[in-house]
Amino acid sequence: MGKTLIQQARGHGSKTYRVRRKAFSVHPGYPKELDDEYLVIKLFCSGGHSIPIAMLKSLKGKNIFYNFATFGMLEGQKIKKDGKENGDICELGKLENGTQIINIENRLKDGGKLVRTGGNSAIIIRHDGDNVIIRLPSKDEKMISSKCRATVGIASGAGRLDKPILKAGKQYFIKTTKQKLWPRTSPIKMNAIDHPFGSGRGKRPKSKIAKNNAPPGAKVGFIHPRRTGRTKK
Repeated sequence: MGKTLIQQARGHGSKTYRVRRKAFSVHPGYPKELDDEYLVIKLFCSGGHSIPIAMLKSLKGKNIFYNFATFGMLEGQKIKKDGKENGDICELGKLENGTQIINIENRLKDGGKLVRTGGNSAIIIRHDGDNVIIRLPSKDEKMISSKCRATVGIASGAGRLDKPILKAGKQYFIKTTKQKLWPRTSPIKMNAIDHPFGSGRGKRPKSKIAKNNAPPGAKVGFIHPRRTGRTKK
């Protein structure tokens, strides 16, 4: 008798494959309305993020929110609205071409959705009317409204991948912090009852394209690819 597949267990949402609330207890992002000036109270690490978090407090009131820290940010630093210095929060339309930015809003006042990993940054390429063209870390270009906000600078935490992981146990605890499945067993090395790709027969080097009407347990491999077949020369 076969057992439940890993993808079925993860989709069920049990505690084994559910993200711990403690890892994402802090939700960085911009509030709907920003004050003119903030103060960096504290810089700390979050288990669910690859970049340090900055705790910002308004100088006018008691408004506090969390944002991603940029490279070179210090505790006690003042963060300005619509400023152009490192760590400032500004609308894209007010920044010059070539400015490096992080935590970019995809839509107006959504709090920031793009470029939120350690060591990365996007670059403003040009302004096109009411829109701004930016180049993402993946080298793709994206058009965003000039009213959307972003943080000026490069995301801190760039050296997290420089130090090698010498032991498998360390990698296990790194993944466990974010509740990610590791180590991952190759499906082709499983038994036939444990996975559709299992058993020693019929090993194919090419990936299998899952049928759109397949049940959740059998929908493995390429799920709804953009195109299929050979590439025309």
